[in-house]
Amino acid sequence: MTVEDEVDRLIDERPGKELLVPRYDDPAKPLTDLIFRSGGTTASYLLLAGAAGRIIVNCGLGYEAPHHKRVFDAVCPGPTPYIITTQAHVDHVGGVALFREPTTRYVAQANNLVCQSDDERIARFRIRTAGVWFDMTGSDAIRIAKENPGVASRQDKPVPDITFSERLSLKVGELPIECISVPGGETIDSTIVWLPKQRTALISNMLGPLFPHFPNFNTLRGDRYRWVEPYLHSVLTLRDLRPAVLVTGRHEPIVGEALIHASLTRLHDAVDFVHTETVAGINEGKDPDRLMREIVLPAHLRVGQGYGKVSWAVRTIWETYIGWFKLRSTTELYPTVADEAFAELVALSGADAVVQRGRELVGEGQPAAAIHLGEAVLRHDRNPASTTHLAAAALMAEAHQRLLDTGGDRSFWESGWLRAQRDHWQQVSEGS
Repeated sequence: MTVEDEVDRLIDERPGKELLVPRYDDPAKPLTDLIFRSGGTTASYLLLAGAAGRIIVNCGLGYEAPHHKRVFDAVCPGPTPYIITTQAHVDHVGGVALFREPTTRYVAQANNLVCQSDDERIARFRIRTAGVWFDMTGSDAIRIAKENPGVASRQDKPVPDITFSERLSLKVGELPIECISVPGGETIDSTIVWLPKQRTALISNMLGPLFPHFPNFNTLRGDRYRWVEPYLHSVLTLRDLRPAVLVTGRHEPIVGEALIHASLTRLHDAVDFVHTETVAGINEGKDPDRLMREIVLPAHLRVGQGYGKVSWAVRTIWETYIGWFKLRSTTELYPTVADEAFAELVALSGADAVVQRGRELVGEGQPAAAIHLGEAVLRHDRNPASTTHLAAAALMAEAHQRLLDTGGDRSFWESGWLRAQRDHWQQVSEGS
């Protein structure tokens, strides 16, 4: 088996749609003689530093921290001279307070607080929509609280004690650690925790939770756009370290310098290809929808698309260069809703005929077009008890199921949205 075959195997072993189902290690799982993992929404890691104690890398969500601390305390109860977070998302920083001791110093890249502030500004939006993709029943939080009675589990918003811009060297006992800024990762404060003696890189979700899968330059859950050139530079920064072990935020570590190097090279080249082709299409006057259909990865650059998708990256790249105005319609300049105009056409054509045509489009393999028609009918007939409204809702459920059946079930984000919409419209169609 060639190293390229090994990259293909790695891609196929890491599917996307079950990606964010938390899996908790109990006891903490040894990954090497120095590194222990406590799984969760995103894994937390303990680094052993001999008589100097332990370093904690990422602390989970606030409610997860009691679990992480309990299983880590069983390995090494401390002291904890340093906590390091690889990014400032809530599933990394939430448990910092629980691990902080009087002499602990929290280390993060200089953009950490900016990143936390960005998350906080849209926190209410994310909470309102999170149920589309995440289990909001609180079952894990309830279980962890019962297993760790009396242990604080609040979500922290920590302020770092030590920040760095590009690189920071630490030595804890006999263990040298380097923190390396990679602002093109999933956040602007993304950090590689590099253990030079062990040639081990802890990157968590720097390149996305799945590796090697295409990144999200946008997120369906909502976030600022991410930029291609810094991403490509960050991939090369990691590759240039020549790691022999790569520890990610989910799943098992990737082991083997050749495999890691080949995976990073393919990931870099795949993103570079999409970027180059999109810019070329822009200069040829092609609109983003056309480019989303046309640009596909060649076989030798295949990477997973269980998290981000090539077509979504094309749209994001187009908009980061050109902006939201696509130069196709004057209506783009005004706060109009296309469904309002479509509803007028439904009134002229007849709602039943439009629903029937929508069903035909689903059968013809055009479920997205069918959804446009279904939405127009629902805008035209807002009576939830009417026969037409119920038929349009059934069309919507059928179209979303067809999208799932024809490739939409591969990506975690896409499948989550499609399933939520299918279930919603199915309930509406049943009058519930």
